[in-house]
This record gives sequence, C-alpha cells and structure tokens, in this order.
Amino acid sequence: MTTTTDTSCAVMKPILPLLVTTLSFLATSLLQAGLNRNTIYRGNLQNSLIQFEKEKTGRVAFIGGSITQMEGYRPILTGWLQKRFPETKFEFVNAGISSTCSTTGAFRLQDHVLNKGRIDLFFVEFAVNDDQDAGHTRQNCIRGMEGIIRQARTVQPEMDIICTHFVNPGMLKTLQEGQTSLSMAAHEMVLQHYGVSTNFAARELADRIEAGTMSWKQFGGTHPGKTGNMMAAEGAKRILEAAWSQPLNKSSSRKPHRVPSSPLDEGSYINGHFLSPGKASKDKGFSFIQPEWKKIPGSFRNTFAGMKLLCADQAGAETTIKFEGPTLGAYVLAGPDAGILETSIDGGEFAPVDLYHNYSRGLHYPRTVIMASDLNQGNHTARIRVAKKNNPRSKGTAARILQFGVN
Repeated sequence: MTTTTDTSCAVMKPILPLLVTTLSFLATSLLQAGLNRNTIYRGNLQNSLIQFEKEKTGRVAFIGGSITQMEGYRPILTGWLQKRFPETKFEFVNAGISSTCSTTGAFRLQDHVLNKGRIDLFFVEFAVNDDQDAGHTRQNCIRGMEGIIRQARTVQPEMDIICTHFVNPGMLKTLQEGQTSLSMAAHEMVLQHYGVSTNFAARELADRIEAGTMSWKQFGGTHPGKTGNMMAAEGAKRILEAAWSQPLNKSSSRKPHRVPSSPLDEGSYINGHFLSPGKASKDKGFSFIQPEWKKIPGSFRNTFAGMKLLCADQAGAETTIKFEGPTLGAYVLAGPDAGILETSIDGGEFAPVDLYHNYSRGLHYPRTVIMASDLNQGNHTARIRVAKKNNPRSKGTAARILQFGVN
C-alpha cells in the first residue's frame, strides 16, 4: 500500500497568523471609518446593540451636571436612538444635576442610576464641573470618575458606556495651547484603564475653531447652544455607528466587560453610596426637616423641593453618625449662610471643612465635601459639629445636609 502525506495543515500553519492579523486589521479599519482623533472607540459597545435589536427594549441613562440636565445633547441622542430603533421600547434616565461633580456622581450613582434597573447604555460627563465647580485636584478627578465607572461595571458588567468631555473657556484655551486640562486628562486615565469610549467634544471644538469652521460663540458657550449640542451628539453617534456597523448574527449575545483587577487609586469611590442623614443623632441642635426655603435668603432650585435635610444654623450644634468604610462625605446645599463643619472620627481630632462655595453668595449650591478619607475598611463613628468661625464671605453658620456619602 502506498501512503500519501496530507501537507495542507503544514502549509496552513505559517499562513494562519498572517490571516488573523489581516482580518483583525480589516475589522479595525472598518470600525474606525468615520471616526477621528476626537471620537475614540475603546472596548466594545455590542451589548446595547444586541439588547436594542434583539430584545426590542432598552434603558439608557445620562449622568452629569447642568449640561446633562438641560435640554441639550441628551434629548438629541434620545431622539436619534428612538429613530434608529423604531421598534424598540426605550426608557431614558436623566440623572443630570446642575453644579454637581464626579465625586457627587460616584456617591449618587446607586440611587440615581443603578437602582433604576439594568442600564444598557450609559452616557457620562463631568469634565467641566470637576474643573470650574469643584476645582478638583487630579486625584479627586480620578477618584470620582473611577468611582462611577468601576462601580457601574462591577454592579452591571454588561453596561456599555461613553464619556463626553465638554468645555469652558479656560479649558478651551488649554487645548488650543496643545495641552489637555487637568480634569479631562485625569478622566482619560480612568477611561483608558477601563476601556471606555471617549467623545472628545472639547477638542473637536478646538480643532474646528483652528480650521475656521466654528467659533466659541457658534458653539454656544459653556452651556452649549443648539449648534454645540448637535456637534457633541454627533460625536457620540459616530462612535455608536462605527461600533454598530456590522450586522448581528443569530448567536450574538451580551458579554461582560473587562474590569481591571485593581483600581487606579485605592481611594476611589468605587463603593460610593448615600447614607441617609435621618440616621444621624438629632439631640444637639440638628433637626431632620424640610427647610422653609421662602424664609431663607438665597435662590433655591426646585430639584431639591420637598426634601428633608439634616439642618443646623447655630455654632456648637452637634450630631453623630455611624458608617462603614474609608470615606465619609456630605452632599450639602451651601447657601449665603453656609458655615464650617468640624469632624472627629472615632474620637480623633476635629478637622474643619468649609461648606461655603464661590457660588454660595446667592444660591443654595449643591456640592459634596469630603470630611474623612483613607480610613480603614471597618466601622466608624463620626462626631460632626458646627464651628464657631465661618467663612468671611458667609452670613451665617448653617449646615444643610442632603445625604451623607460613604464609600
């Protein structure tokens, strides 16, 4: 008998790596079609497409500051999604709250987004508020944004996420000088670490201004006008269209996104959540009440109407709250009479935190202050009192706490 040897496998072995590389290159090229340096696709966004096309339902959430809360890029994107998937029943969650930063976002994520149910597609923006409202350090920008992204992906591993960087005049100037503002650069570190796509609307504007095709006035300012919001929405749409460019097959199914084994910063608010101030003691000048806002000087936003707050307006008032974890913050409304809070953890020395903000002069301004951080993971007791001194610009010593933030 004559034996023949099949050499096809031997021939194919050196070809296979080249074939795989070629196919990967072609897939990447197709994916990048229509994208530019300001529409950065990372990871994948297939889970939302599978949900919208196959299941015909979808829940889409937006979190951020006033740029999200306002009638801006958010309703443009919701309208586009409804038009692109006409047979899909959508639910849209607007978790934008004016003036709030990524720190507040990390603490309120659970109540305002995750508790709404499965989120298929999540839009995030905090670059402007971390810059001009919070004045965050690089570390605080990372701790807030990582608190949002890692928490979202840990609780709901299949969630698709896109982050948009908006811009104010100072940040725009930095971009035009060839650099990236602190908040955007810090957020990008987080987004790269977790494979989250970036809609870099801020740099897109800078590029268009340099090309002479758009001006700051046409964009509409820090709170963009119609043209600016359309531009920002188009960036997000380009990322999604590129990611969704290939048709699904019958076997397509949702898969969990990769979550790195370690966070960028161990102090990030990755377990951030609210702790009701109603659980604090109320026997030394603090009351858990709905303030009579009409009798208190300063503008008040209806976002917070009807809410009970832990309140005190006299120096020396004291309350105690028990919590677990390394971080304790307070989400407050800081108005013209905002005071200073002093906090002692587990019998330690009192450390002051000034509640008064640059925008407090005429507004009961929502902000989160961190009263203790980098503690051990165990149980703690915090004694919190209103200081006798106050900010020289403040007209009182008031504290009005919406929520405690615990990590």
